[in-house]
Amino acid sequence: MTTFDPNAAAAPDAGIFGLPCTRRDSRVILLGVPFDATTSYRPGTASGPEAIRAASMQVDLHDHRFGRIYERGIWMEDHPAHIAELSDRTRPLAQAIIDRGGSSADDTETLARIAAACEQVNAFVRRHTEQVLEAGKVPGMIGGEHALSLGAIEACAARFGDIGILQIDAHMDLRRAFEGFTYSHASIMHNVLARVRGVRRLVQVGIRDYCEQEQIAADQAGTRVHVSYWEDVADALSEGEPLRAIWQRVIDALPPQVYVSFDIDGLDPALCPHTGTPVPGGLSFAQASLLLAMLKDSGRTVIGFDLVEVAPGGPDEPEWDANVGARLLYRLCALA
Repeated sequence: MTTFDPNAAAAPDAGIFGLPCTRRDSRVILLGVPFDATTSYRPGTASGPEAIRAASMQVDLHDHRFGRIYERGIWMEDHPAHIAELSDRTRPLAQAIIDRGGSSADDTETLARIAAACEQVNAFVRRHTEQVLEAGKVPGMIGGEHALSLGAIEACAARFGDIGILQIDAHMDLRRAFEGFTYSHASIMHNVLARVRGVRRLVQVGIRDYCEQEQIAADQAGTRVHVSYWEDVADALSEGEPLRAIWQRVIDALPPQVYVSFDIDGLDPALCPHTGTPVPGGLSFAQASLLLAMLKDSGRTVIGFDLVEVAPGGPDEPEWDANVGARLLYRLCALA
């Protein structure tokens, strides 16, 4: 990038964030996965990856916390049209079940078709993540619904073993086959804990919307699950505890190798009003950025990451969700 001017406007034919990087010279390889089958409140996150790509052209490249993030080299793969088509075919099947409040005994065949589609997408994500890791680069996945993280986490755990997950999210996602969907967005961390033995610890931040069964599951997991409930964080802040001290406890719970899974609804919904399951409360952008900066400064190795559940809203609405998502994605790239 010797002739690249990071202070100039992005060229219309440039890559993500207006960068002239090639895949070969990039440290971070991003994969957009436009799949949204099981989102239970409202759909739209399948449009997230391309909306973020478009919004990224407006991101100024010098970052106050992380400096010249772009110097790492950031590449985003081409839009996988076959995944978008699979999402379009699968969503109506799931929507009929969602509209009835969950599955019944008559839905066995439909549930199998939905599960097969989800398995196909997770296999696609897993293969891509394996290839990126084999090349010595850092994989970043952009969703799409949160269920898609499974393939990326499986690949990272298989390669490194004994990893931790830092999950920023409004929800625990520890439900077992929510609404009958084995690969529900609300079941991603249940599936990770049940299927991925290489995950030593799950550390959850921003949690403020969950069922009793999930809280019991987290408690029964013992030291494998560490939950930072958002109301406890808010109480501590109101009593004068520094945020850095709170975040330090979060980071101390993580092992040396970390996968970051960032559901945009972990943020205050003013920053992501169109996400599938918004919840009052949550992290500000500055609070989330400080957590990421402290993670980087801790000396831990971020082996991969994802940003999921960004939904841009309708064609006549502002690009606010994608704007925030692009800026958050840029800071996630700084962890590589």
